Amino acid sequence: MLKIVAVPMHKEGRKFVAIFAIVTALLGLVWMPLFWLGVGATIWCYYFFRDPVRVIPQQEGLVVSPADGVVSLIEDVLPTPDMELGSEPLTRVSVFMNVFNCHVNRAPIAGKVAAITYHHGKFLNASLDKASEHNERNSVTLEAADGTRIGVVQIAGLIARRIVCFVQTGDTLGAGHRFGLIRFGSRLDIYLPKGVNPMVCVGQTAVAGETILADLKDPDIQRHGTYE
Repeated sequence: MLKIVAVPMHKEGRKFVAIFAIVTALLGLVWMPLFWLGVGATIWCYYFFRDPVRVIPQQEGLVVSPADGVVSLIEDVLPTPDMELGSEPLTRVSVFMNVFNCHVNRAPIAGKVAAITYHHGKFLNASLDKASEHNERNSVTLEAADGTRIGVVQIAGLIARRIVCFVQTGDTLGAGHRFGLIRFGSRLDIYLPKGVNPMVCVGQTAVAGETILADLKDPDIQRHGTYE
């Protein structure tokens, strides 16, 4: 029970929780109902920056979700040149995170960071398709030991104003390892290699580091689902 309530918080959230707590204390001097609203907001801020332990699948070739949230889009699109993923359309899986999801981002595969490119942009609703091209975003390309490349893009949303990336070009990551964080609502796009089918459906809930998005060793596997 303690593990459910006392979830670890990522260090990126410490200053925000401190700010919320200070404002809450000041509100208490003004009017007690505002104090209790502030307490609720401070607790929410703590849980927004939670960093729970995840069980990462160890089977070789699996692509895991880099984010908690809902699969909002699955479509074939051309990757941007800076991602160095070629010039052909690739399947892009988008995972939308609301303000109640855990926002710590994890590597979809094990590999070396081949490229990182930050783009300034707008702050449209991250659930919209055009957010991939117009919003502030950070593109990371991972290269597996066999040369297979996966692109993952951190996209700022309507509320989010800060993308944090913990890695640099040349770093080596394990599958499910933490590589970044986005503050207050956002989305991640995952570009699968050519010919690899997604194993998730639009509307499905994804868990960072645990939900399997695709299998590079068996790329023809595809999942179909319906709402109930």
